[in-house]
Amino acid sequence: MEEALLLSRLQFAAATMFHFLFVPVTLGLSLLVAIYETKYVRTGDETWLRMTKFWGKIFLILFAVGVVTGITLEFQFGTNWSRYSAYVGDIFGSLLAIEATAAFFLESTFIGVWVFGWKKLSKKAHMMVMWLVFLGSNLSAIWIILANGFMQNPVGYVMRNGRAELADFGAVLTNSFAWQQFFHTIAGAYMLSAMFVMGISAYHLLRKQHIDFFTRSFKMALPLGLIAALFLAGQGHIHGNEVAHKQPAKLAAMESHWETSKPAAMHLLVIPDEENERNLVEAIRIPSLLSLLAFNDPSAEVKGLLDYPKEDRPPVAITFYSFRIMVGLGGLFILLMGAAWLYRNRLTEKPWLLRSLIWAIPLPFIAIQAGWVVAEVGRQPWIVYGMMRTADAHSPAVVPGQIWFSMIVMCALYAVLGLAGFGLTAHYARKGPENHKS
Repeated sequence: MEEALLLSRLQFAAATMFHFLFVPVTLGLSLLVAIYETKYVRTGDETWLRMTKFWGKIFLILFAVGVVTGITLEFQFGTNWSRYSAYVGDIFGSLLAIEATAAFFLESTFIGVWVFGWKKLSKKAHMMVMWLVFLGSNLSAIWIILANGFMQNPVGYVMRNGRAELADFGAVLTNSFAWQQFFHTIAGAYMLSAMFVMGISAYHLLRKQHIDFFTRSFKMALPLGLIAALFLAGQGHIHGNEVAHKQPAKLAAMESHWETSKPAAMHLLVIPDEENERNLVEAIRIPSLLSLLAFNDPSAEVKGLLDYPKEDRPPVAITFYSFRIMVGLGGLFILLMGAAWLYRNRLTEKPWLLRSLIWAIPLPFIAIQAGWVVAEVGRQPWIVYGMMRTADAHSPAVVPGQIWFSMIVMCALYAVLGLAGFGLTAHYARKGPENHKS
């Protein structure tokens, strides 16, 4: 049973993390493509049309891989996590059903209209279709994060016959924890997309190729990335306050905070020693800082991990280091965006900045994955916080051999899809825009 549980967790994590490489970049790219097309419709400038088609083609490749890699996730709820599905399916399933029918279908349908409608729709109608694609993709994110938000902070339910049943849909829709997650995730996705566009643009600007085209692409993505990076810093603090109140064990793991203290200091250099329930290294102590950051009160009490039974603690080292990777990269992104904004009118004169942005293309992907690890691993051992343990959610009939087989097949298919998706994206990104008018 333990082996089957571990394998199922690994399989779900692998599928989710791979799927999440593609989805965030499409959320922001759909917005940028809609802006580029709007500029074309308003000005009639063919360069904006070429930008719409160039970035739209990359968006379509990433969207297609994202859709295909997300399909296995919903199957796994039925095959590997049947007890979870039976326990909260009334709520979780409703939210996913709304996402599929009200958001994903809207997005997918209008993507088809956008692809095949260039010569059949007016310019304005075609532009509006792209805005509907953007709306659909972001609506889809809302419903999925509301479903995850219920797992993080269950609200609006009653227990009946051993199952959680929906009692207050309004409470589920207004779940503050879920909305904090949504704003954090969507801002991270916009920043990732902006840095993706800026990095590819920097590649061509460094080689003095399509200067006007990629300078415009860069300058349209830059404000989105800068605003998103600054927003993430501020909203991340507010989201941290929510975590401190709703999931204090996760907060303690994020900071490797072992002993309850009032006020609680923060050490800037910490190496957790999870096995011995302490920190191997603690240096550069700042009094009251953890209390202030967690509760906006320098004298507030912060509960330590030792006050939780071992079986109720999240994995400390994974949560701790993932949190620092996310926050550290977030600070780096603000510096990069600030430098890009400062030199936005002299980009080709700053090759060091252009090289930095090219090398930085993978970093937002790493940051957003680290954030996902903090959210999901930090919630353990609960699959639904405070209600159902992950160990109790697993399907009793599934055996390790079946999971090994499905996981190997899934990983092999995902590897092929990933190579195809990233390979095509890299090919078109290096090739640059078409020169002819359409």
